[in-house]
Amino acid sequence: MGFLDGLMGNASEVSVKEVQSELKSILAAGEAVEKAYRLIRDVFVFTDKRLILVDKQGLTGKKTEYHSIPYRSITHFSVETAGSFDLDAELKIWVSGSQMPIQKQFNKNLNIYEVQSVLAAYVLK
Repeated sequence: MGFLDGLMGNASEVSVKEVQSELKSILAAGEAVEKAYRLIRDVFVFTDKRLILVDKQGLTGKKTEYHSIPYRSITHFSVETAGSFDLDAELKIWVSGSQMPIQKQFNKNLNIYEVQSVLAAYVLK
């Protein structure tokens, strides 16, 4: 991912091994990272059990919030593909108990259909 993409709020895929290593202290026994996407310093991670949103805070990014969403809590989701003039695709996820969706933007180089497919595989079980 380029620096400019990060500044514009775009996400791009990152190494599963890297994220598995970074999150080893918060993953449950036997939990495996399936896909991960980075927005500058923040990461959102699809595991075989839940969605984990990693929010690095402050100038140094040392303060970190880990937001865990079990797939059964996801009530619905939508994908908006990139267009001719709008080069970003968007994923929205609604969680039970919250009216506002979680929104993530993807640059046009990332296959939004793949992200949607990963999410669907876990939510629709």
